[in-house]
Amino acid sequence: MKCPKCKNLDTKVIDSRMTEDWKAVRRRRECEKCWARFTTFERLEFVSFMVTKSSGESEQYDRTKVVNSMMKALVKRKFNPDKIEQIINTLETDWAQNKQGITSKRIGRDILRKLRDLDEVAFLRYASIYHNHENVAEFIKFLEEELW
Repeated sequence: MKCPKCKNLDTKVIDSRMTEDWKAVRRRRECEKCWARFTTFERLEFVSFMVTKSSGESEQYDRTKVVNSMMKALVKRKFNPDKIEQIINTLETDWAQNKQGITSKRIGRDILRKLRDLDEVAFLRYASIYHNHENVAEFIKFLEEELW
């Protein structure tokens, strides 16, 4: 595993634990060059499924896109990485149940719901991008409907 700090390839595992939902192994690693510590997750790859975008185009589900979108909403917010991993695992399990695939709208809606429970600021950030509001009044109307 490459060290995220110095890019050294020599790292060692100093601790391994199962996540709370028993679907991944959390490993604490240490770089043997710069001694930086970091966490990695090892998990089974889910059965792949198709996502239908709003344009009608279909593409293979990409976990990285979900992780990146949530991380953008959580920038400079305190959060538990294990909780994010657990949320994404739960969502993927739900999404993979639908054999015909799912829509990108459902993915966005489900992420928005989970972020609302996790962090209100992240929820607002995600909603402002996901719903692509034309103006502030439209965004305020959405929030009034969604929050009250």
